[in-house]
Amino acid sequence: MPKTITTELPAEGEVLYNVEEKLFEDIKAKEGEKAFVFIHSVPFEGSVALVNLLTSTRLVRKGFDVSIILYGPAVLLASGTRGYPSVGKEGFPGNLAINNQLKTLMNEGAKIYACRFAMGALYGFREDDLIEGVTAFNPLDVLDSALTAWRAGAFQLNTWTV
Repeated sequence: MPKTITTELPAEGEVLYNVEEKLFEDIKAKEGEKAFVFIHSVPFEGSVALVNLLTSTRLVRKGFDVSIILYGPAVLLASGTRGYPSVGKEGFPGNLAINNQLKTLMNEGAKIYACRFAMGALYGFREDDLIEGVTAFNPLDVLDSALTAWRAGAFQLNTWTV
């Protein structure tokens, strides 16, 4: 059967959506409010890790004291040795988007933590391989960071991918 409908593509710059309508209150953090973002996700195996980092950046900009807990495969997000053909060079456009977003987060005040167990036992990934400013933590702190968030009444975002 031949094609029966033909439409023209919109021109670059044309707006296809109502970008001004917002349905929910634009909430800003009250003094001292915290947000914990727990990420257990394989880097580059989908967009969830990068989306979580972009959401974390938005939380920082809304005034929250943000802590990002990387555990399991997510510790690889904080690789300071990523790049090709050399460290810090993009092997393809967007290759360092995760690294750049982590650096943006830290520059804007977020704290990033990476689990030592996942680094060593799972990936043979050294603390010295972390992006500067990322703090390695004891695996027992995965639960205690969640309990700290709970006790503080903090906003929590938890993402698991396997």
